[in-house]
Amino acid sequence: MPHERRLILLICAIAAVRVLLFSAAFPFFNNVDEQAHVDLVMKYGRGEVPRDLGHYSSESVYYISLYGTPEYFMGPQQFETNDFPPPNWMLPTALRDDVVNKTATWWRSNQNHESGEPPLYYAIAGFWLDVGRGFGITGGWLLYWIRFLNVVVAGILVWVGFVAARLVFPDEQFMHLSVPVLLTIWPQTTFYSVQSDVLSPLCFGIAFIGLVKLLQAELPSLPLAIWTGLALAATCLVKTTNIALLVVAGIALMFKIRNLTERKVLRRLVSLAALVLSTATPIAVWFAWNYYTFGDLAATGSKIEFLGWTRKPISDWWPHPIFTLTGVKEFWPELIASFWRGEFIWHGKRLTSQATDAFYWISSTLAIGVAVISLFPRLTKLTDLQRESLWLAFSSFAVLVLFVVLLSMAFDFGVCPYPSREHPYFTSGRLLAAAAVPFFLLYSQALDCVFSRIPSTWPRIILLGGIVLLIAVAQTVVDGPAFSSRYNFFHLNDAAQH
Repeated sequence: MPHERRLILLICAIAAVRVLLFSAAFPFFNNVDEQAHVDLVMKYGRGEVPRDLGHYSSESVYYISLYGTPEYFMGPQQFETNDFPPPNWMLPTALRDDVVNKTATWWRSNQNHESGEPPLYYAIAGFWLDVGRGFGITGGWLLYWIRFLNVVVAGILVWVGFVAARLVFPDEQFMHLSVPVLLTIWPQTTFYSVQSDVLSPLCFGIAFIGLVKLLQAELPSLPLAIWTGLALAATCLVKTTNIALLVVAGIALMFKIRNLTERKVLRRLVSLAALVLSTATPIAVWFAWNYYTFGDLAATGSKIEFLGWTRKPISDWWPHPIFTLTGVKEFWPELIASFWRGEFIWHGKRLTSQATDAFYWISSTLAIGVAVISLFPRLTKLTDLQRESLWLAFSSFAVLVLFVVLLSMAFDFGVCPYPSREHPYFTSGRLLAAAAVPFFLLYSQALDCVFSRIPSTWPRIILLGGIVLLIAVAQTVVDGPAFSSRYNFFHLNDAAQH
């Protein structure tokens, strides 16, 4: 309906404004390897595709040295004045150049361990960077211009969530609203940073829509199969760990093949073959490039060696603390809380709140449980296609969790601080971010089940509004301190740009 679409467009705009404000509030360079990602964006912007880990470029080193802040890793009490020093760009010219040169020397001696990551985000962000330069954007403004690409991504992601909800639940206005609203206030700090993870939920959100359409269509069209396959390939070309989601595509294909009838079987198989080819071809090209340049298919060997990890034989995977109650209590709450709020550190401490973290992981665990229970016949009035779509949503999230578990088991992390031998768990929730649209579809399904005894739509919307308000207030309280930073976007005018 037109009024519904106008409302969703407004919600998309709200999401974009929220990401814009918080992206501007956080200074450069954060603790989630933003230096490495900016370096790659600048290299791709010049058409330099890495062939090995390589060293940081002179251009990115200059930006890191001039516009970096100590606020992520240090507290004000660690300085003699009990306050952070002024930003380097505000220093007198001679002193500024001296400080920048010393910092730049250190950065030039380091390798960029993210160089083997898939190229799609960096190619897009590099093009975006060149557009900014074409408009005459320079200095610190140019760094924020790269980060503001996330504003566009956030707005589109909300619309993708709406399309997915309407596709699975064509007659449920509550679902049409709840999924995009939850995506709008999703406080994942990935969106306030320059890093490749930001494209994962958008790419797979589009692929998920294609897979659902594939399940619904009696005769999948070639264009549907091709763009779904390309979206799956794009998901993998954004983040290496997203390759696990190809399992979900396999599940969808099995559902479809199981339902094949003799009528027009050949045309259906042609469409499914087109899906497989459009997914596999770009990934195969990427694998071939990696093998030619880095010496292994996923280009992860150099990064693993750089971090000091060693692969364990499979026989050594199983005696792992993740199979203990203590291990589960350490792994699961942090993973799910991190999926919601991200991983930023501020003044040397994790930007988090025990109360909101508890809400995130407990509500998510309950929501997944309620949603899965609702998928069994006779418990709810879901159609077969809705059940298949929600099983696909659950599989999308679950396969990424399982992959993170396997990664935690597969390596001896040596002296690496995270993950470590003492805490051998990948608890970076951004590794699950690709399944954001499926996750919030499940979360909304659980809310709908809980609210099902309320006959009117408005009380249910009011209750949803309460949850949204809680998350929005918690995000403002937790991330709000960044707005007072002298190193952020709002203070770039305090001195001339160099």
